[in-house]
Amino acid sequence: MKTIALFGGSFDPPHIGHEAIVKALLNFKEIDEVVIMPTFLNPFKSSSHAPADLRLRWLHAIFENFERVQISSYEVDLQKKTPTIESVKYLLTKYKKIYLVIGADNLATLAKWTEYDALKELVTFIVCTRDNIEIPLEMLQIKIDVPISSTMLREHIEISKLIMPCAQEIQNYYTKEKNER
Repeated sequence: MKTIALFGGSFDPPHIGHEAIVKALLNFKEIDEVVIMPTFLNPFKSSSHAPADLRLRWLHAIFENFERVQISSYEVDLQKKTPTIESVKYLLTKYKKIYLVIGADNLATLAKWTEYDALKELVTFIVCTRDNIEIPLEMLQIKIDVPISSTMLREHIEISKLIMPCAQEIQNYYTKEKNER
């Protein structure tokens, strides 16, 4: 059984920061595979901008040529808000060990995640640096120097911050979505 890094999120939209994280994870010798799992709907949000099936399709296209990267439709298939612990328990039926990848911006609310105490016993956290947020010493970290967020991109979409082969389609989608608000 393999050891994986679970990289979940809304990916609304997927961008070069996400790609940089995946590339960094592939350099961890302990990680056999990266599993990217888009949410159907983030448990802390009431809506998404792009539908889950579209975000899933974009991720398949973006990462299809990456070795050791799998796109999981698990949460999208459930068609509901899915706590991370539920996805982790599902993956532990297939994999031996899970590194859970989060952004440093999630540290402030991590204790509020569903069954956080149980979750931290099941995974090893890898925290991606962001906004000079201090990362606890007991957590692994990846230094990511890509000052970008999906929120920023939705407000000011820049094709240079998007990933081929979907960059133009993603830009068109969010430009239209913003104009319709």
